[in-house]
Amino acid sequence: MQTDPENRKIILTNRRARHEYHVLETVEVGIVLRGTEVKSVREGKLNVQDAYATVQEGELLLHNLHISPFEKGNIHNHDPIRVRKLLAHKKEIRKLAQKVHEKGFTLIPLQFYFAGRHLKIELGVCKGKKTYDKRHALKQRDIKREMERHL
Repeated sequence: MQTDPENRKIILTNRRARHEYHVLETVEVGIVLRGTEVKSVREGKLNVQDAYATVQEGELLLHNLHISPFEKGNIHNHDPIRVRKLLAHKKEIRKLAQKVHEKGFTLIPLQFYFAGRHLKIELGVCKGKKTYDKRHALKQRDIKREMERHL
């Protein structure tokens, strides 16, 4: 169930993912966080540079998401790069697992946002772009920018 775009408080958007990958489908999932991780995310202290998701034993897991330790935390601060569990329906997880096992597909986090008080992730089923696709996209963007400039 997708949340309304109006009710979202966007924390972070992974702009690089749209440049590096073709996004074929998106899914909204939740994430399991510890106490100080939520506070760090609310401050926007997360990095999704190399983050990706996998399906292992019927569970969605998010790897390489860096959430900085909470500055005002104590000895109970979290490990910044631990593997975090993602929350989705079993049917969705099975569907994503089938797509990921196809050649060249991967699960990439595209956007982090709060829907109410819950942190949600927009997860994309992606296929990597070739170098010439990236150049073509940049060329199209430059042409569009020039057209807008002339108008």
